[in-house]
Amino acid sequence: MDSPDESRRGKEEVDGGSSTSDSEYQHALEVVFDDENAKRRKSSLVSTQNPNIAEQCAKKRESTSCFVHQLLESQKKSRKGHPALSYNEDRNLDKASEPRDQAVHSRLLTKRQLSEMAIGVRELSKKLGSIRLKLKVRTIFLLTKAHDSDLISLTRNVAEWLLSKDRGTEYTVYIENTLEHNRAFDAQGLVSQSSSSAGRLKYWDNELCRRHPHLFDFAITLGGDGTLLYASWLFQRIVPPVLSFALGSLGFLTKFDYADYQETLSTAFKDGITVSLRLRFEATIMRTQTAHEDRKHDLVEELIGEEAENNFTHKPDGSYTILNDIVVDRGPNPTMSSTELFMDEKFMTSVQADGVCVATPTGSTAYNLAAGGSLCHPENPVILVTAICAHSLSFRPVILPDTVVLRAGVPYDARTSSWASFDGRERVELHPGDYVTISASRYPFANVMPQGSSGEDWIASISRTLNWNSRQKQKSFKEWEEQNLDGKAKTLKK
Repeated sequence: MDSPDESRRGKEEVDGGSSTSDSEYQHALEVVFDDENAKRRKSSLVSTQNPNIAEQCAKKRESTSCFVHQLLESQKKSRKGHPALSYNEDRNLDKASEPRDQAVHSRLLTKRQLSEMAIGVRELSKKLGSIRLKLKVRTIFLLTKAHDSDLISLTRNVAEWLLSKDRGTEYTVYIENTLEHNRAFDAQGLVSQSSSSAGRLKYWDNELCRRHPHLFDFAITLGGDGTLLYASWLFQRIVPPVLSFALGSLGFLTKFDYADYQETLSTAFKDGITVSLRLRFEATIMRTQTAHEDRKHDLVEELIGEEAENNFTHKPDGSYTILNDIVVDRGPNPTMSSTELFMDEKFMTSVQADGVCVATPTGSTAYNLAAGGSLCHPENPVILVTAICAHSLSFRPVILPDTVVLRAGVPYDARTSSWASFDGRERVELHPGDYVTISASRYPFANVMPQGSSGEDWIASISRTLNWNSRQKQKSFKEWEEQNLDGKAKTLKK
């Protein structure tokens, strides 16, 4: 029997069939923060509660923060003979009473740091496509639509199967706290079926997901893409690997059939999983320090001009990590909105429209598609910018690299305020002078994929769900014969 220390060190293992070297892992995982880099605006570097955090973070040597990243990092250290950070130890670190703003936001990074971080995630994602991660799963997070009685019944079946003594492993299953007293789920009846289930059915809420993401080894969702987006919203920082059963309408992200859930989960826990890292964005609301009614100020001058020492023009007012898109629109206002866009330290353009949609590659098939934006393969490291009903004949959607910091702001002389939403949630009003910073997040979304899946699966999904490029095939020419005057047959084409 393994000792507790050996058990913890075995919490994760990369399938032995992989030939990836330690140096390759190091190159993929480590991002070195160099102090000598291009500047970031001082206002953007202000943390919500502690202005000195930015300076402290810039001196750290950090890895890109991703659940899978940390699993591979532990494996790499253990292979080199160094004591690996055990899974339980990592979990305890996460439970420390640390303010949320202590996390390193991507907006705090310089241009070079952001580029290195993005490249690290990109290379890691490529390597993950050819290896299988074997996780010693003990704690499982279950998510479904708590208002859908049919899905609640199916979720109960999964929970019952996981809690069964026949599994050989005593899994702890977390379900949403709203299901504790739900009659359709019948939590008490589920626990009473077996004495071994006592104490292993627990309940999660939003605060638990936010503060202790490492509590969960594995996540399972039952629903559609919207349910998966909700999982991303719950885990604003570290995300456990998420396996999704397709029980919704479209299913761009839900790759597994619920009818085979027992075989699917047994294979995942026994043989390992293949993970696709999906790019997420970090968006931060920046509030102007100038009175809203003061229209003499110019947002362009404030964002591209030099700031006086200790005279910050804006301050942060909340950050969000999103998987699909950030939308800045007119909200309930009857008139179109005015939005000024900035890329890094330069003014980009001013958009007169109903709004602007800034989407990830994953979100290219959502609002971005409806607004006329480009379809984009999820492995592309890009930011998609699309105007919503632009009052211009010349505006076209643009695609930017994921190494830039984009800002979308409301000019001081705008007639009305605008509203920002994040993955369709948390609608926030932006007053004249306010803006949103958008950049690649340090916390990608770990989406579990079927074994043997490839890039062609995305083409199949848009063809199946959107009827992409579906049209009747053009008829070929029909050949026929006609007798000429000499009585000889000649072939003509009609």
